[in-house]
Amino acid sequence: MQPVKTIFSIKDLETLGGIKAHTIRIWEKRYHLLQPDRTDTNIRTYSTTDLQKLLNVSFLLDNNYKISKIAKLSNDEIAEKVRDLATAKKEKQYPGTINDLKMSMLNFDRGLFDNTFFKAKERHGFDMVFTKIFIPLLNEIGMLWQTDTISPAHEHFISNLIMQKLLLEIEKCPGPKPELAHKFFVLYLPLNEIHELGLMYINYKITTAGYPVVYLGQNIQVESLEYFAKNHPETRFVTYLTIQPETSITEYAQAFNNTLNTNKLPLYMLGRKAITEETTHLPGNAKVFESIEKFAKTLDNG
Repeated sequence: MQPVKTIFSIKDLETLGGIKAHTIRIWEKRYHLLQPDRTDTNIRTYSTTDLQKLLNVSFLLDNNYKISKIAKLSNDEIAEKVRDLATAKKEKQYPGTINDLKMSMLNFDRGLFDNTFFKAKERHGFDMVFTKIFIPLLNEIGMLWQTDTISPAHEHFISNLIMQKLLLEIEKCPGPKPELAHKFFVLYLPLNEIHELGLMYINYKITTAGYPVVYLGQNIQVESLEYFAKNHPETRFVTYLTIQPETSITEYAQAFNNTLNTNKLPLYMLGRKAITEETTHLPGNAKVFESIEKFAKTLDNG
């Protein structure tokens, strides 16, 4: 396992805490907010405690505290302010919750993750936790490992924990509604598309709406879908595209129809790649949804 990261650069603090490095240096000089160690070459290094303090400071700043006031507080007093504020303003607790999840990731701390998740779920419900906490967290994590602030091990650790929570919520869903049993969805990712969490959340939304779902997961060739095209005329296909296909989504949809020898079965496409490309010439059976929420609203219409 990747060793727990305990030493951070000022760039790491900037990326994780959302505070510019220049501002951190000013706060150190003016308020002695942080007291980093120095390497032999006079490079600042920061501890996990420093990072936690900066995350707490960031949370207080987001809630209209002034840095001059925060700087007069001890670490324990800052942490207490954060806890009190989060309790008093539960609807605004997302930044604090995300910070706790970041710490659980950095320290590979399953216990902290679980405690943070269950508290957030109790207050906000699973849908809100996923869309307002997990999705922003995952978007940020994607940038963090690209800038070498965290390793891929950190990203896999937190992603797999989120995946486990999703699976548990899906398992709790009742079976399909009898009147919808013939209208099932087939969910899949194309070859080399590795970002599965979005598709899993779609699975959760469709399942809670009472439709049957065939979840195929990653690395599915379109040829593998021919069975459904031939035997289930009301099948609706759903895919989530972030890095694939290598062609345009219009070309992908056309190839999809050619392979299945039909242009009548709906193909719903979501994900970053789908929403950033031109869709004017999509086949009539193909549709792009800008978000999972907009897709989920169509489920109520059958």
